[in-house]
Amino acid sequence: MNKTNQSFTLRGSALSFITASLKGISQVILIENAISGLIILLAIMVSSIFEGIIALLSAFIGTFIGKIGGMEEQKVNQGLLGYNSVLTGMALMLFLTGSNRWIFALGGAAIAAIFTAAIVYLMRNTGIPILTFPFIVLTWIILLTPYKLHAINLSPELEPQNLSVLGPELTEKVDFIEGIFNGIGQIYLLDEPLSGILLFVAVFFAGWKLGLYAILGNITALIFAYFLGAEHTLMMLGLYGYNAILTILAVSAVFNEKQNFLTVLIGIISACLAVLITASVDALLIPFGLPALTMPFVLATWIILCARKVMPFSNIKEKKF
Repeated sequence: MNKTNQSFTLRGSALSFITASLKGISQVILIENAISGLIILLAIMVSSIFEGIIALLSAFIGTFIGKIGGMEEQKVNQGLLGYNSVLTGMALMLFLTGSNRWIFALGGAAIAAIFTAAIVYLMRNTGIPILTFPFIVLTWIILLTPYKLHAINLSPELEPQNLSVLGPELTEKVDFIEGIFNGIGQIYLLDEPLSGILLFVAVFFAGWKLGLYAILGNITALIFAYFLGAEHTLMMLGLYGYNAILTILAVSAVFNEKQNFLTVLIGIISACLAVLITASVDALLIPFGLPALTMPFVLATWIILCARKVMPFSNIKEKKF
């Protein structure tokens, strides 16, 4: 092979690797699109350049481990080994403190890729996607270790609290616009409105139906949470919206073949279910000082997809992790 051919091969491999890594970033929100991934990376960097660097490096790590580990090439190129790594790296950077937390963040990203492969194997016969389950469990495990391992330091925000003395704090006004943009931002642990706008751009770029479902899920969550008396501050921070957005995207678009009124109705119901599960999981974890992360999304989506196995209101796509 001459030098010119070698150069083209190396460039092609590098481009393929970068594309797969950007898709890993977009797969967090159930999208397989490198351009959307690039827009999302920009949204993260708008909020925090350091978080953006960690997200990109985590995507590289997850993709690299998938390739050297011999994972099915198509799955790796779709970004399916990167998204749990991206979330894990970003979450650990956010919830840990100390000058060495980036080491634990990138180490966690590497472990997340291996953990993802293990969960794929365990659930291979269920026909149900693993979603962000590896990220959730691994992040919880690492966030609990500082109570026994003093080299890892927790953020003060994760201090365990007594559930009995807590209650929803209601304010006179709720800014629903702020809640909408923060809702989609919280998928990537962001609370910067401009980041939320860019994330909506990324979703609409991947498909206008996906964008409409994201807006519908967010609005449904805000209205339902408000009706149930949720804490207004949490609503405006987007903490009741992001799981609902992911759930409606999964149930009504990504893992669904048909598009009709019933599809939309089930999506709205699933978004409401995600709100209920969010409140429940959050209350369950407060005494342990752990964040709910995307567990409400995973549980709500699994419930709907499993129900479809015996009540097939619409067909299920089985194309992703």
